[in-house]
Parts: sequence; structure tokens; C-alpha cells
Amino acid sequence: MSKKSAIVTGGNSGLGFATAKKLCDNGITTYIIGRSKEKTEEACKEIGENAVPVIFDLNDLAGIPAMIESIAKNSPIDILVNNAGINLKKEFLDVTDEDFLSIIHTNLLSVFAVSKAVVKNMKENGAGSIVNISSMASQYGIPKVIAYSASKGAIESMTRAMAVELAPFGIRVNCVAPGFIKTKMSAKALDSDPERKNKVLGRTPMGFLGEPSDIADAVYYFALSESKYTTGTILPVDGGNSIGF
Repeated sequence: MSKKSAIVTGGNSGLGFATAKKLCDNGITTYIIGRSKEKTEEACKEIGENAVPVIFDLNDLAGIPAMIESIAKNSPIDILVNNAGINLKKEFLDVTDEDFLSIIHTNLLSVFAVSKAVVKNMKENGAGSIVNISSMASQYGIPKVIAYSASKGAIESMTRAMAVELAPFGIRVNCVAPGFIKTKMSAKALDSDPERKNKVLGRTPMGFLGEPSDIADAVYYFALSESKYTTGTILPVDGGNSIGF
């Protein structure tokens, strides 16, 4: 069987890094797209020989097709993980139109543009798996993240629509919705706000934060043939947080 190849956007840190490492450790050539040359190359060096850095700013929507085409020239794209995203924590009335648009541009428009470019390649090959990364912010209301919540809700709707439209071409589309995961970013946010941290853990039935590897494992399942009859699903990986009382 020929070696598989994958693309992971925002794969140079956090959940994207863990996902890229999981794929690479299992022999999948993984193209890690990141804006920072130093950070992306360092991540690839740490992951190993199956990791390939691609330095690109996904806000450059017009440049995305050519960037994807340059990757596809090396090998067919079997797996796409749309992980890159940004957040903004602000009171609703303080969020400007520019703030809102910035989040939508990065978290939604770039996912559409990357997916569209990759699907052209997958359609030619008659197969492929796309995994989008959502958030528990799409599952229920969280204050001060209105733009982020809107973008992730749209990602889940887009996942279902893509899954239906692309199924005839052998392309599956699924989504992972992480709960509170133990990363540098979440630690910074929660450790400085004990009340918020206690609330998070209090409504998480399993009683602890997840690990980045938990998300990587879920993505890996969707990426390969073990999930060959699964498409259009949203999988919360959150210790039960989204259904906790």
C-alpha cells in the first residue's frame, strides 16, 4: 500500500502539533502549515522525518489554491485536518465589526478555501478524509467569545453539508469538538482564574482536563479506514463537559 499523506493546518503547536505527531508516528507524511517559519520548522524537527513544514499565512485566501497544488504535486492528499484557528475574549458590546470579521476570516473562510482546494485533489483520487476541529463553544453558550462561537458553529454546519455533497466522490468529512484540554493556552487562562477553572471541572463528569493526545487519537480514527462508514459526525472529546449537569 502506498504511503499516505496528510495536511494539518496550525500543526506547529497545541492540538495541531499532537495531531501531526500522531499521524507522523504512524508513518503518514504530514505537511504542517504554519505562519511562523521558525516555529513550524522547529515543530517538524521535533516530530521527525515524516513532518514537512509549509510556511504560509492562511489569511491569504487567494494564495491557498497554489499552495495546496504545490503539496499535491509531491503526492495525492489523503487526509486534511483543518485545525488552525484564533480566539478573541471580549465583552459582546466591545467586539468591533473588524474583530468579528478577523475571527471569521481565519476560522471559517480559510477552512472553506483550504478544503475546496484539497477536495479537487481528493476527487481526482476518488477518496479522502477531512477532519475539522470545532469546540465546545459550538455546543452551548460561553460568554465573551461571540465571534469564536459563531465560527465554530458554522464549522459544524459546514461539516454536515460537505459530508453529504462529497460522499459520492468517496470523500468523508467529520468533526472533532474538543472540550477543555490541557495546553499552555488553557493553563494560562484557567490558572489565572480559579473560579472559572472550578466551574469547568465542576461540570466535567470525568473531573479532569483532557490531553492533546486525546484529540489526536479522535482525529486519527476519522482519518483512516477504521471509520470508513462514518461521515458528517460531530464528536465531542470533552470528558462529558457538554452534557455535564
